[in-house]
Amino acid sequence: MASTAHSQYTDTARVVLKRGREGPVRGGNPWIFSQAIERIEPVTVEAGALVTVHDAAGALLGMGYYNPATTIAIRMIAWGETPAIEELVARRLKSALELRLRFIGGDTNSYRLINGDGDGLSGVVADRFGDVIVVQILTAGADRMRATIVAALNELLHPRAIIERSHGAVRKQEGLDDHIAVLAGETVTETIAAEHGIKVKIDFEHGQKTGYFLDQRDNRALAGAIASGARVLDAFCYQGGSALAALAGGASKVVAVDTSARALEIARQNLELNGHPASAVEFVHGEAGKLMAGTANRFDLIVLDPPPLARSRGDAERAGRLYVELNTVAMRALAPGGRLMTFSCSTHFRADDFVRAVRFAASNAGRTLRLIAHLGPGRDHPVLLGHAEGEYLTGLLLADL
Repeated sequence: MASTAHSQYTDTARVVLKRGREGPVRGGNPWIFSQAIERIEPVTVEAGALVTVHDAAGALLGMGYYNPATTIAIRMIAWGETPAIEELVARRLKSALELRLRFIGGDTNSYRLINGDGDGLSGVVADRFGDVIVVQILTAGADRMRATIVAALNELLHPRAIIERSHGAVRKQEGLDDHIAVLAGETVTETIAAEHGIKVKIDFEHGQKTGYFLDQRDNRALAGAIASGARVLDAFCYQGGSALAALAGGASKVVAVDTSARALEIARQNLELNGHPASAVEFVHGEAGKLMAGTANRFDLIVLDPPPLARSRGDAERAGRLYVELNTVAMRALAPGGRLMTFSCSTHFRADDFVRAVRFAASNAGRTLRLIAHLGPGRDHPVLLGHAEGEYLTGLLLADL
C-alpha cells in the first residue's frame, strides 16, 4: 500500500509566492490562498498534488498539497523540508500519539489522535475509540494520502478496525464525493468507549462526525465536577454526555433535551451501560430553546452546546442573533446562584463575537454573571500557534452573582 501511495507523489511541482506573502507561512500558518501565489511550475497541477513552496527569491519554505479549485490553494504539511510522504505521515502520527499519551488518563480510551492542521496533517482527522479508529479525510490532498495513513496507523497501533467516515461540505468544495468504508480490519458498527470512567456507546453507522464529539470531553468532566446536588439541564444533549457526567458528579436532577430521537435512544442506552435507572434523566425530544423559554423550572447548572449556527461567513450575522436569543432564555432559566456553560462551535463566528453575544444576552435577561473560565476543546485538539483559523470551539463558564 505504501509503495502505491508513494507513486502518486512523483514529479513534484514548484510554487513561488508573491513578494511579501511568505510571512504567514514562515509563522506556521498552513493555509496559502490563491491570491498569494505568483506562479506555478508547471502551470497545470492536479488537485491534491504535492508541491514545494518557495518565497519570491526562490528560498524553500516547505511542502504542501495544491488544489486549483479552492480558495485555500495550498495546505502546508512540512516546513523547511521536503520529506518522503511515508516518512512524514509516520513521524506525524508517532508524535501525535506520544503527545496524547502524556495527558490521557487510564480511565479514558477515546480521544482525538490526529487533529488536521494542528498535527501537521491538513485535512486528516482521526478519532480513537479503544481499539477502533475512525478517520475523516476531507481534502483532495489528504485523499491521496489515504493508503499511507492507513498503513501508518496499522503499523503504530494495530487497531481492530480503521473506519472512514468522510462526508460534508469541505469534501464537496474540494471536488470529492462522500466516502464511507472499512479501510482495515473488521467490520464494526458500534463499540463501547470510556471517558473519565464513564461508558459511552459509539454508533459508527449513524452517529455524527466520527461517532461522538470528543472535543467536549474535558468540558463534560468539568460539568460533572460542579454538578453535586444541582438541578442540571443538558441542552442539545446529543447522546447525553454532559448528563452522564452530571449524574456521576452527584446531580440531584437531570433534564436532557435534543431534536434527534436516535441520539436520545443512545443516551438512554448509555444510562443503562453506567448502571443508572431509566428515571435518572428526564429526556425531552424537542428544541432546547423552546424548552428553556417555556419551562417554569429553574436549573442550577445549564450546559448549552448548540450545533454550528454559522456554517459560512455569510451566516455570521444571523448566528449572532441566535446566540443572543439562546443564551437569553438559558439565563432566564438559571436559578439564583446558578452556573451556565455556554458554547459556540461555529468556525465562522469569532470568539470575541460570541463573548459579545453572551454579554448582550445577560443584559436582555437582566442577570449579573461572573466569568469563571474561558473554555475550549481538550488538549487532544491542538492548533498551530500561527493558525488562528484552526480555533473553532469557544465556551464560557459563567456564575450568577
